[in-house]
Amino acid sequence: MSEPESMNEQGGLLLTPEGHKTLQKELEHLTLVKRPEIADRIRESQQHGEFSEDNNELDEVKFEQAMVEERIATLKHIFGTAHVLDPKRIPTDQVGIGSRVRVLDIEFADEFEVRVVTSVEADPQNMLISIDSPMGTALLGKTPKDAIEFEAPDGVKQYKILEIRR
Repeated sequence: MSEPESMNEQGGLLLTPEGHKTLQKELEHLTLVKRPEIADRIRESQQHGEFSEDNNELDEVKFEQAMVEERIATLKHIFGTAHVLDPKRIPTDQVGIGSRVRVLDIEFADEFEVRVVTSVEADPQNMLISIDSPMGTALLGKTPKDAIEFEAPDGVKQYKILEIRR
Protein backbone atom coordinates (compact mmCIF):
# COMPACT_ATOMS: atom_id res chain seq x y z
CA MET A 1 0.00 0.00 0.00
CA SER A 2 1.48 3.36 -0.98
CA GLU A 3 1.69 6.28 1.40
CA PRO A 4 -0.58 9.32 0.96
CA GLU A 5 0.81 12.03 -1.32
CA SER A 6 0.74 14.55 1.54
CA MET A 7 3.15 12.49 3.63
CA ASN A 8 6.87 12.02 3.19
CA GLU A 9 9.08 9.07 4.02
CA GLN A 10 9.32 10.14 7.70
CA GLY A 11 5.52 10.16 7.95
CA GLY A 12 5.08 13.91 8.43
CA LEU A 13 3.03 16.40 6.49
CA LEU A 14 4.84 17.97 3.54
CA LEU A 15 4.92 21.75 3.23
CA THR A 16 6.37 23.83 0.44
CA PRO A 17 9.12 26.22 1.60
CA GLU A 18 6.76 29.14 0.90
CA GLY A 19 3.91 27.51 2.78
CA HIS A 20 6.14 26.81 5.77
CA LYS A 21 7.22 30.45 5.82
CA THR A 22 3.62 31.70 5.55
CA LEU A 23 2.44 29.47 8.40
CA GLN A 24 5.46 30.48 10.51
CA LYS A 25 4.59 34.17 10.01
CA GLU A 26 1.00 33.45 11.01
CA LEU A 27 2.15 31.69 14.19
CA GLU A 28 4.49 34.58 15.07
CA HIS A 29 1.70 37.12 14.50
CA LEU A 30 -0.75 35.19 16.65
CA THR A 31 1.69 34.65 19.52
CA LEU A 32 3.53 37.98 19.46
CA VAL A 33 0.74 40.36 18.42
CA LYS A 34 -2.75 38.89 18.63
CA ARG A 35 -2.43 36.96 21.92
CA PRO A 36 -1.05 39.96 23.89
CA GLU A 37 -3.58 42.28 22.22
CA ILE A 38 -6.49 40.12 23.39
CA ALA A 39 -5.03 39.80 26.90
CA ASP A 40 -4.66 43.60 27.08
CA ARG A 41 -8.28 44.09 25.97
CA ILE A 42 -9.51 41.75 28.67
CA ARG A 43 -7.27 43.29 31.35
CA GLU A 44 -8.17 46.90 30.47
CA SER A 45 -11.87 46.21 30.41
CA GLN A 46 -11.78 44.39 33.73
CA GLN A 47 -9.80 47.26 35.34
CA HIS A 48 -12.35 49.77 34.09
CA GLY A 49 -15.29 47.65 35.13
CA GLU A 50 -16.65 47.56 31.58
CA PHE A 51 -17.38 43.85 31.72
CA SER A 52 -20.09 42.36 33.83
CA GLU A 53 -21.09 38.72 34.15
CA ASP A 54 -23.60 38.98 31.31
CA ASN A 55 -21.53 41.28 29.08
CA ASN A 56 -21.57 40.22 25.43
CA GLU A 57 -18.31 42.05 24.73
CA LEU A 58 -16.45 39.88 27.24
CA ASP A 59 -17.96 36.77 25.67
CA GLU A 60 -16.83 37.95 22.23
CA VAL A 61 -13.26 38.66 23.38
CA LYS A 62 -13.07 35.31 25.17
CA PHE A 63 -14.40 33.56 22.05
CA GLU A 64 -11.77 35.36 19.95
CA GLN A 65 -9.14 34.32 22.50
CA ALA A 66 -10.26 30.69 22.27
CA MET A 67 -10.10 30.80 18.46
CA VAL A 68 -6.59 32.29 18.52
CA GLU A 69 -5.38 29.71 21.05
CA GLU A 70 -6.90 26.89 18.99
CA ARG A 71 -5.15 28.14 15.85
CA ILE A 72 -1.83 28.48 17.71
CA ALA A 73 -2.17 24.88 18.94
CA THR A 74 -3.00 23.70 15.41
CA LEU A 75 0.01 25.48 13.93
CA LYS A 76 2.33 24.12 16.63
CA HIS A 77 1.05 20.62 15.88
CA ILE A 78 1.64 21.15 12.15
CA PHE A 79 5.22 22.29 12.79
CA GLY A 80 5.76 19.36 15.12
CA THR A 81 4.99 16.86 12.37
CA ALA A 82 5.68 18.73 9.12
CA HIS A 83 8.67 18.50 6.83
CA VAL A 84 9.65 21.15 4.31
CA LEU A 85 9.65 19.83 0.77
CA ASP A 86 13.01 20.04 -0.97
CA PRO A 87 12.34 22.15 -4.09
CA LYS A 88 14.62 19.86 -6.11
CA ARG A 89 12.29 16.95 -5.31
CA ILE A 90 9.19 18.67 -6.70
CA PRO A 91 8.28 16.64 -9.77
CA THR A 92 8.10 18.20 -13.22
CA ASP A 93 7.32 15.04 -15.20
CA GLN A 94 4.01 14.50 -13.39
CA VAL A 95 1.92 16.53 -10.95
CA GLY A 96 2.83 16.13 -7.28
CA ILE A 97 2.92 18.20 -4.12
CA GLY A 98 4.57 21.53 -4.83
CA SER A 99 4.13 21.31 -8.62
CA ARG A 100 3.15 24.47 -10.44
CA VAL A 101 0.75 23.44 -13.18
CA ARG A 102 -0.24 25.60 -16.14
CA VAL A 103 -3.61 24.46 -17.43
CA LEU A 104 -5.98 25.39 -20.23
CA ASP A 105 -9.68 25.67 -19.43
CA ILE A 106 -11.08 23.85 -22.45
CA GLU A 107 -14.51 25.53 -22.29
CA PHE A 108 -13.24 29.12 -22.07
CA ALA A 109 -9.80 28.76 -23.75
CA ASP A 110 -8.32 30.43 -20.66
CA GLU A 111 -4.82 29.57 -19.37
CA PHE A 112 -3.83 29.87 -15.73
CA GLU A 113 -1.41 28.37 -13.24
CA VAL A 114 -2.08 26.63 -9.94
CA ARG A 115 0.22 25.18 -7.34
CA VAL A 116 -0.69 21.82 -5.83
CA VAL A 117 -0.21 21.81 -2.04
CA THR A 118 -1.40 19.95 1.05
CA SER A 119 -4.66 21.06 2.63
CA VAL A 120 -2.98 23.13 5.38
CA GLU A 121 -1.47 25.40 2.70
CA ALA A 122 -4.49 25.53 0.41
CA ASP A 123 -5.67 29.00 -0.60
CA PRO A 124 -7.75 28.84 -3.79
CA GLN A 125 -7.90 32.64 -4.10
CA ASN A 126 -4.11 32.60 -4.45
CA MET A 127 -4.19 29.57 -6.77
CA LEU A 128 -2.88 27.17 -4.08
CA ILE A 129 -4.96 24.06 -4.72
CA SER A 130 -5.26 21.30 -2.12
CA ILE A 131 -4.42 17.75 -3.15
CA ASP A 132 -7.69 16.84 -1.41
CA SER A 133 -9.83 19.16 -3.57
CA PRO A 134 -11.59 17.84 -6.69
CA MET A 135 -9.14 19.70 -8.94
CA GLY A 136 -6.10 18.64 -6.91
CA THR A 137 -7.19 15.02 -6.89
CA ALA A 138 -7.75 15.12 -10.66
CA LEU A 139 -4.30 16.68 -11.26
CA LEU A 140 -2.21 14.36 -9.06
CA GLY A 141 -0.04 12.01 -11.09
CA LYS A 142 -1.02 13.51 -14.45
CA THR A 143 1.56 14.53 -17.06
CA PRO A 144 1.82 17.38 -19.57
CA LYS A 145 -0.79 17.15 -22.35
CA ASP A 146 -3.13 15.06 -20.16
CA ALA A 147 -6.73 16.22 -19.91
CA ILE A 148 -8.58 16.16 -16.60
CA GLU A 149 -12.24 16.42 -15.71
CA PHE A 150 -13.72 16.99 -12.27
CA GLU A 151 -16.87 18.20 -10.57
CA ALA A 152 -16.63 21.78 -9.28
CA PRO A 153 -19.29 23.71 -7.34
CA ASP A 154 -20.37 25.38 -10.59
CA GLY A 155 -20.36 22.24 -12.72
CA VAL A 156 -18.00 19.89 -14.50
CA LYS A 157 -14.63 21.41 -15.44
CA GLN A 158 -12.31 20.17 -18.18
CA TYR A 159 -8.68 21.27 -18.29
CA LYS A 160 -5.67 20.31 -20.33
CA ILE A 161 -2.26 20.28 -18.62
CA LEU A 162 0.14 22.48 -20.58
CA GLU A 163 3.20 22.56 -18.32
CA ILE A 164 4.47 21.29 -14.98
CA ARG A 165 7.29 23.09 -13.21
CA ARG A 166 8.80 23.59 -9.75
